[in-house]
Amino acid sequence: MLQTLPAPHAPKLLSWYDRHHRELPWRVSPAAAKAGKRADPYHVWLSEVMLQQTTVQAVKPYFAKFLTLWPKVTDLAAAPVEDVMAAWAGLGYYARARNLKKCAEAVAAKHGGVFPDTEEGLRALPGIGGYTSAAIAAIAFNRQSAVMDGNVERVISRLHAIDAPLPGSKPLMKAKVAELTPSDRPGDFAQAMMDLGATICTPKRPTCALCPFRDDCLAFAEHDPESFPVKAAKKEKPVRFGAAFVAVTPEGEALLKRRIESGLLGGMTEVPTTAWTSRVDGGTTADHAPFPAGWEACGTVTHVFTHFELRLSVFRALTEKVAVDDGWWEPVTNLETQALPTVMKKAIAQAIPRAFEKHPN
Repeated sequence: MLQTLPAPHAPKLLSWYDRHHRELPWRVSPAAAKAGKRADPYHVWLSEVMLQQTTVQAVKPYFAKFLTLWPKVTDLAAAPVEDVMAAWAGLGYYARARNLKKCAEAVAAKHGGVFPDTEEGLRALPGIGGYTSAAIAAIAFNRQSAVMDGNVERVISRLHAIDAPLPGSKPLMKAKVAELTPSDRPGDFAQAMMDLGATICTPKRPTCALCPFRDDCLAFAEHDPESFPVKAAKKEKPVRFGAAFVAVTPEGEALLKRRIESGLLGGMTEVPTTAWTSRVDGGTTADHAPFPAGWEACGTVTHVFTHFELRLSVFRALTEKVAVDDGWWEPVTNLETQALPTVMKKAIAQAIPRAFEKHPN
């Protein structure tokens, strides 16, 4: 480090947050909190799970949909898993949806529908890790928990000019966040750090002139905030290949299957595909179709997962209904209601361009 600056103090950030916080559907504003309103743990948990590796704008309609369908955690616990997966479809990272259902069931069955109010108790629930348990404990229960997501990593790494690369520097960053987190208003502080990273301390061209921590920030003093956080070199993503088969009857029904519960896209709905995984390729020709038919090549779709890129050759066939293990025929007009992940929607749309229009002719 080139120099030492005074330690930042939480009241600066909280004062900024009181004036400039984002209005979010799952959030209790500072004014409402001052008036006595408390955050709903169910809302905090649901939003935090949805927000993992997803943007606020993408999450908002899903959050509203879930609360409409299942207003309480006990409602979600009682819902058929197929309905939960269908409501989640398109949000990605589908293990989150499976764990969401398991967690709701655990809260309902083991805790009487009431979330535990400590990090330790929360972390014992299915699908809740270190970040989510800290966030719920701080925001919903006002516990002095150190909350660190990607936005907070960026803020804290710049404040202290932490030049050790991620992910190895995470423990040091979390220790710095813990030092800064106040006993008064820890939930607002956590949300303020997130808002600061999302709106001011952005990855590119941060608005340092408006930052409440500007005078405390080593990266700003060194004129190099965009260099932080330091990240280890990314490995190039492997490319995997496979094929998808979109079969449609003259009556307008498409063949669908349900993937096994475990693994990538577990429990989601799909059209028949070859046996590709994140580690191995599947077949890419019509020879691998689920049954004999007049399969026509329709082109290729590409989808990028976290650890690999998938390229699917898409084939289409107009066929009479045939029996397929674990498969069923669904009207094309109903496809939007099915638990189809984005990659399967891409494959279907490649074969049936108007499949996901609201009112196909």
